[in-house]
Amino acid sequence: MKRIVKTFALLVLTLLFTACSQDSIEGKGRGFTGEITVKVIGTEERIEDIVVVSHKETDFIMDRAFPILKERIIEAQSPIVDSVSGATYTSLGVKRAVNDALKKAEKDFGRITMKTKGPEEPVKYLEDVKTDIVIVGGGPAGLAAAISAKEAGAEDVILVEKMDILSGNGKYDRNFFGIVNSKVQNEEGYTATADTLYEDMLKSNKMDSPSRLKAWANGASLVDIWFRKMGITLDHRLGDTGHMHKADAYAGAHIQDGMEGRVAELGVDVRTGTKGLDLIMDDKKVVGVRVQNKNNFYNIMADAVVIATGGFVANQELLLEHNPEVEGFAHSNQTGATGDFLPVFERNNIQVDNLDVLSIFGFILTSTRDLTGEGPGYVLVNVEGERFIEEAGTSGVERGRAILNQTDGVAYYIYDNTLKDTSYRLTSQEAKGLHTRGETLEELAEKLGLNVDNFMETMTAYNRDSEAGSDSYGKIVRALDTEGPYYGVEVESAVHMTKGGVVANEKSEVFFENGSIVEGLYAAGEVVNTRAAYSGSVVFGRIAGESAAEYIKK
Repeated sequence: MKRIVKTFALLVLTLLFTACSQDSIEGKGRGFTGEITVKVIGTEERIEDIVVVSHKETDFIMDRAFPILKERIIEAQSPIVDSVSGATYTSLGVKRAVNDALKKAEKDFGRITMKTKGPEEPVKYLEDVKTDIVIVGGGPAGLAAAISAKEAGAEDVILVEKMDILSGNGKYDRNFFGIVNSKVQNEEGYTATADTLYEDMLKSNKMDSPSRLKAWANGASLVDIWFRKMGITLDHRLGDTGHMHKADAYAGAHIQDGMEGRVAELGVDVRTGTKGLDLIMDDKKVVGVRVQNKNNFYNIMADAVVIATGGFVANQELLLEHNPEVEGFAHSNQTGATGDFLPVFERNNIQVDNLDVLSIFGFILTSTRDLTGEGPGYVLVNVEGERFIEEAGTSGVERGRAILNQTDGVAYYIYDNTLKDTSYRLTSQEAKGLHTRGETLEELAEKLGLNVDNFMETMTAYNRDSEAGSDSYGKIVRALDTEGPYYGVEVESAVHMTKGGVVANEKSEVFFENGSIVEGLYAAGEVVNTRAAYSGSVVFGRIAGESAAEYIKK
């Protein structure tokens, strides 16, 4: 049967490239944010290559996902393959584009949908693998742990990531905030130190222990130096302690590209598409992790284990179990943030805390889930063209619920050139065509589908009341520009991060529920009970890797 299928596939490809009398054919398919065009290149016998001609996807997603997809399609000689996890809509667009090219040779592999995948492999139980340190999770914390473990002398390090691409939510982040002693800060005369950062943290952070805050602040004063050794340059200061790569380039993709490169350079054994299932315990000591790759199951035995699996905002059931107030909210995290190890911690009597504490982001684009909106001087209206909440003084769950209570559960973020010119996030999204532009407020309302009469009355009252600084809804920061253009986009609030998780100390060591340390186990990133976000994940990931390497030396 397999020989018949293979012969038929070769016949199809012969027809494809002979009938069209050319070495390549273009096809199109819709991805997450727009049309993807590919060129299928081959001989009379087989597809040899697939090239992206054009796309509107996020570059760092396409750059990571496409090579994997291309390899799968060429190996299968068919677009009927598994999508790249972490890039499912982009994968769908590429597979449809390849299928479109094949259709032009009168060969149709059928309708490509989100459920289209390759043949399922039989279940196999493989032999154990042995290593010094195994890291579960390939986001910012996991990559930082892998790098620091190798740099601290660990010889064999395995990193497993359940998604097919690395870098978690970090690759989307604009701002790497909460660090001091950076090159750009020093050049610009900003004199904060680890000690001043620690004092600020003590005042505002009640979740992390003072010893963790001290370690975090010290790490935050060293991370820019560490990055620059990898070629990661954060040369634009955003506020006091925030950083972008450049004034027109987000920090996240640049940082994650640099860390992924360093991981490869150091020879870390990276196993994507491999999910951590459970800890392997020897009494009170962790000695490995059970993992799954497709239908292959095996154990990775290790002298130390680092858990960096992220939070659980993408697990709606688990999220609502701990915080039912956010029912109906979207999330702005990556799809792999499903809290896989929370049940593992529970089974093994490992301490967790504050699972109800969340970070809510004010506005994401309803269409793409990109974070958006910032700065003073915007107006929030519903589809009826009316304001329904104070823009300047409301945030968190209250604002999210207010938006959900509007028609269709959405609102429209209205802003002007003055605000756009101060925000790279708004400028870049508008340039990509993700926002709507109107030369007048009336034109903008018509394009957005708002009730024009109500909207014009709303804006007239808003600008008039700005002189008094408030109206019936509360504070008004400033009037919008008297002349256009004006911009608008459909938005909603989102759960951005979970803050609760496994309890860890300043060395990233983890505790049993009785307060004793779990020997051989470390944790970093959003999986931990911490206020730390992106930069904190990197700092504690680095600490976790160093601590694990030091532990195995002893």
